[in-house]
Amino acid sequence: QVQLVESGGRLVQAGGSLRLSCAASGRTFSRYVMGWFRQAPGKEREFVAAISWSGDYTSYADSVKGRFTISRDKARDTVDLQLNSLKPEDTAVYYCAADLVLSIDYVTRNQDEYDYWGQGTQVTVSS
Repeated sequence: QVQLVESGGRLVQAGGSLRLSCAASGRTFSRYVMGWFRQAPGKEREFVAAISWSGDYTSYADSVKGRFTISRDKARDTVDLQLNSLKPEDTAVYYCAADLVLSIDYVTRNQDEYDYWGQGTQVTVSS
């Protein structure tokens, strides 16, 4: 089992920045792809970004590419999401997720593949 706890969400003005963090505990010696997803009110949960176990490969949703950056620190068992140039449409609950994998370079956008999920952190962007 892996436990994931997100932090860093808050109210921010459009154009501002935030840094979300996800702390993992439990079975963290295994190899995991780490992803961030978000769910806005009245919408389905969607993919935001993911990073391979090695940290060498990343994937981003088109809507956040160039504005958001995902990174991981295996020594601290954390994965961060830097959010820049925020827009009101970025308002959502952001979830961290972990996908147990064999390949250190595998990365996936498919939320059905993720095994563990955090409780989420609210990001609100005001116009």
